[in-house]
Amino acid sequence: MNLELANHVAVVTGGASGIGLACARTFAAEGCRVAIWDRSSNAPGMAAAIANEFGCAALGLEVDIRDLAAVRAAVLETQAALGPVAHLTHAAAIGSGKFGFPFTNLEPEDWPRVLEVNIMGMVNVAHAVAPGMVARKAGTMIFIGSVAAQIGSPTDPPYSASKAANINFAHCLAKDLAPYGIRVNIVNPGMVQTPLNRSVWEAWNRRQPPGKQRSYEDWAGEKVRTVAPLARWQTPEDVADMVTFLSSARAAQVTGQSINVDGGQVIRW
Repeated sequence: MNLELANHVAVVTGGASGIGLACARTFAAEGCRVAIWDRSSNAPGMAAAIANEFGCAALGLEVDIRDLAAVRAAVLETQAALGPVAHLTHAAAIGSGKFGFPFTNLEPEDWPRVLEVNIMGMVNVAHAVAPGMVARKAGTMIFIGSVAAQIGSPTDPPYSASKAANINFAHCLAKDLAPYGIRVNIVNPGMVQTPLNRSVWEAWNRRQPPGKQRSYEDWAGEKVRTVAPLARWQTPEDVADMVTFLSSARAAQVTGQSINVDGGQVIRW
């Protein structure tokens, strides 16, 4: 299937690892020029590796999405190096780093950083990228949500709440930007083996007495078999495939949708 993405410029926040990196690679495989924005100093190196593997132009920028001025500067640098931003995938997010069930395992001071990165980071990125798309009357935005936002997952309440806010704001963006031909959608991963997922296990495992501690593989394997009807992990590439499709001309009539890549997890609730 021709996704008609060749030579388009795709920006991926959080693109130096996990789902973001898979999205950057999938866009590159489709012939896009790819910009990775990430707080990690690995961003330039990952972009160079993608450019070498796929023979495409790629740019890696170390960007803190909490800093609106820095995000706006990244837009200008990306435009200068690659061209106007046609597609945004916003995958940058953090968790609290603690096991949040019950919620009293956390303190109120555990919330602000998660909300600042996951909510205000999304707001900053949208405000920085949207004006160029509006001026050109074209573009797509995909925001990585989570099934945690839909089922009220108690594992990490600040993360779950922030992802619910992401979904709501993406719906607002879809309505606001539709008159300019800009499509906005949300992709909600379920169980994906990423550094963030491993951090949930680490937070849980630290709270267990020695006799009840488990390996990540044992803990996570049981969980995915329990919660997902397909009984297998979703991969970063599974999510990236959906993101790339929704960014393409093949999804020209899809906007304002919250689409799960979760092995059927949410239908269990």
